[in-house]
Amino acid sequence: MKKLTATLLAVILGMVLTACSSTNDTSEGENGETELKLDEIIGIEPGSGTMNMAEETVEEYNLDMELIPSSEPAMITELEQAISEEKPIVVTLWQPHWTFDEYDLKILDDPKEIIGVEQQIHTIVRQGLEEEHPSAYQFLDNFHWEVDDMNTVMAMFGQDDDVKPRDAAEVWIEENREKADSWMEGIEPVENESIKLAYIEWDTELSSTNVVALLLEEIGYDVDLTPLDMGIAFESIAQGEVDGTLIAWLPGGASTYMEQYEGDIDDLGPNLEGAKQGFVVPAYMDIDSNEDLPTK
Repeated sequence: MKKLTATLLAVILGMVLTACSSTNDTSEGENGETELKLDEIIGIEPGSGTMNMAEETVEEYNLDMELIPSSEPAMITELEQAISEEKPIVVTLWQPHWTFDEYDLKILDDPKEIIGVEQQIHTIVRQGLEEEHPSAYQFLDNFHWEVDDMNTVMAMFGQDDDVKPRDAAEVWIEENREKADSWMEGIEPVENESIKLAYIEWDTELSSTNVVALLLEEIGYDVDLTPLDMGIAFESIAQGEVDGTLIAWLPGGASTYMEQYEGDIDDLGPNLEGAKQGFVVPAYMDIDSNEDLPTK
């Protein structure tokens, strides 16, 4: 009897261990690899140009994945948690962004060229700014930097909560004085004049806006930085309530607003070229294209 009981216990224990092993294998994917069943894409704020393009991408590729609205900070938290556990994740991210310096990430190829096309970030100003504030207009027209410049500023405050965007911008200007001075060359200083710039609270826009604000202050302006959603920023510039912004991603997130307010705003052209958005995954994931994602 004791022998039979021991045998039964061994069988039951074996079944339990097998079940646990099976559950773990399922959660980790076949052969313990990191390619778990991907069923969601972590996005940013609903209604943003990035999310609109992401929704279109999901539809065009017939993806069997749910696009989850979030925010940039929440999305980055999800990404960092997944990387710490080496789990698969798909996020709607963009380059420049400090995470590309911190982690080994890749933007998935986008053969249909919906979300993954190369973009520019444009400077937009209100009509009449050139006549009323020629020094500010000339400086904003001159401002143009590179992806590496923006990444450097973002890396300083994006990875350290004790470093503020303005502090990072000050360090970058000090270390790139020649480039900064070239944007101000020939511009007349001013006194008792103010400029109001709108920005989105994205790390990219915090970087460029703070660098520009500090240099406008060197010219003599009192600079008011106002956080606004992109649509409200464009509307405010068109109505003359805000002087300008550096946040217009084209042909992506700002295209709708550019069309809507054409004729009521001035486009000074790109302040940064070579930007790119897309579905982004950690490099340890064995996929390279949107076509590799699960479909219906």
